Amino acid sequence: MVRNLNHDTFLVIRYVKRRLTVLIDIDGKHEWRDCIDVPGVRLPRGYYFGTSSVTGDLREILRDSGVSPGPLRGRFPPSSPAVEAPLEPMSGLALFLIVFFSLVAIVFAIVIGIIVYNKWQEQSRKHFY
Repeated sequence: MVRNLNHDTFLVIRYVKRRLTVLIDIDGKHEWRDCIDVPGVRLPRGYYFGTSSVTGDLREILRDSGVSPGPLRGRFPPSSPAVEAPLEPMSGLALFLIVFFSLVAIVFAIVIGIIVYNKWQEQSRKHFY
């Protein structure tokens, strides 16, 4: 287990030419070891990487030392296709519930509108006493 060490732990995430590489240094020797190396990864454009050091354990003191983005090494053609994140289709139950509650809301709004209109008409009549 790699917890409560007396030295910093480092992580490097690289994405170069559709290859995702994660390197770690958990021994404090400044020697990088491969964690994962996956070729052929296509990340969608328009998203951001984020970091967090929250574990929920109050006894640990964790901190993000910083994020150091490096310069791009190489040229990427402007005609490279954008990869969009695939949308997951809705299940039949989710679609049914959305349609059902939408119809209930529309009927509720119509009934409230009719009640308000009838009250307004009733008050706008001229009363002769």
